[in-house]
Amino acid sequence: MVADDLCFMSIAELADQIKKKAISPVEVTQAYLARIPEVDPILNSYLTVTAEQALLDAQQAESEIQANRYRGPLHGIPIAYKDNIATKGIRTTCASQVLSDYIPTADAAVVERLHSAGAVSLGKLNMNEFATNVPSQYFGRVNNPWDVNRTPGGSSSGSGAAVAAGLCAGSLGTDTGGSIRIPAAFCGIVGLKPTHGRISIFGITPVAWALDHVGPMTRTVRDAVLLLQVLAGFDARDLIASEMPIDDYTARLTGDIKGLRIGVPTTFFPEYTNPEVQTAFTAAVQSLANLGASVEEVQLPDLTHAWAQLAQPIINAEANVWHERHLQGRAQEYGSGVRKFLEEGQKTLATDYVKAIQGRARLRRQMQAVFSRCDVLLTPGQLIPPPLHTSRSVTVANKEFSPMAALIAASSPFNLTGHPALTIPCGCTATGLPIALQIVGRAFDEATVLHVGHVYESHTPWHKQRPPIEV
Repeated sequence: MVADDLCFMSIAELADQIKKKAISPVEVTQAYLARIPEVDPILNSYLTVTAEQALLDAQQAESEIQANRYRGPLHGIPIAYKDNIATKGIRTTCASQVLSDYIPTADAAVVERLHSAGAVSLGKLNMNEFATNVPSQYFGRVNNPWDVNRTPGGSSSGSGAAVAAGLCAGSLGTDTGGSIRIPAAFCGIVGLKPTHGRISIFGITPVAWALDHVGPMTRTVRDAVLLLQVLAGFDARDLIASEMPIDDYTARLTGDIKGLRIGVPTTFFPEYTNPEVQTAFTAAVQSLANLGASVEEVQLPDLTHAWAQLAQPIINAEANVWHERHLQGRAQEYGSGVRKFLEEGQKTLATDYVKAIQGRARLRRQMQAVFSRCDVLLTPGQLIPPPLHTSRSVTVANKEFSPMAALIAASSPFNLTGHPALTIPCGCTATGLPIALQIVGRAFDEATVLHVGHVYESHTPWHKQRPPIEV
């Protein structure tokens, strides 16, 4: 089998072949380790490649499988981690000079769980500095594999680019305002932000505990299911972890959505929505209706000022709790944009924070009421195609907007409410850039969200496309 073909197989396909002993974890790992130095100089998605450890992991997996000690569908599968996720003995920088030499003494909970499942660790992925909206000045930006002049989205930029470019079978990202779903949308892959508290964030450098999530970024919905099945569950070390029961997510992929109720917002930031995105979204809704789902319009709570009035004060206050010690002695080592963001956040009052927390609780209750009328909610995954790195504004219907305003509009409301949200490919622009669909569900009902995504994916071609990388 050609090495590049191995690098673009889904986790489910690789797992089937590994279980049958038709291919070996070592063979798959070597294919990725050969491809990374060929392709990644163009993208800058990796900060650390752990080649020696990856081969040791793969050799162990191969020995266990040959001895009929198969651990499950992630056994021998090469995975990479966003660099704010702690990895024992491997530097974890958050793409910042501040932590450029930091080596954790313990793994994050998600790393522990994937290691126990037999996954192979390929290394650590580039990101926006400290998971903000600012690319790293110290390590450099990540480029979009569909067009290197465009952003891959952030803050899990390396996680999105690496999966799309065939540099790992799957990755983990984190999401405070859209940082899994934005790069998934812009890189043409699948990204799942689970319910707040569904997956442990122990061992992950925080932005804001009240809004932070960690989740899988993969080529297919089934792959996201395989990762979620291992990652989900209570962790006493994580203060926000939930004890809600875990579904058998794979068993819920029945392929049938007849009678399922889909809600489509009567209005969802139309001023930001690119016409090509709107066309693709309308077609995706119609596809699901044709497959038997019941579609009706729903009225969402007012989200116009949710980011500025609710998310921003929470982030300002909580981010500064963690960064206080570094800002006091190493402020000059932060990138200028990140330092400015943190210093501005220091002005946030306790009263601002409390009001924002109360507002978040009201918004969450209002959004829960929406799900009394529907099983899932559909929105565009992103309202605009990936902008150029140099863009300082985006134009929609002859009006100019801040790219940041457009980027977070589709994703950030569901960080505030904590609902699970899945982003999947649903089209391309005339110039070949990815367009995405977002599927949002009830709290802790990832199973239905993934089921709908899997049905849509099974009847459309978008997840099969590869970016046109030239090496």
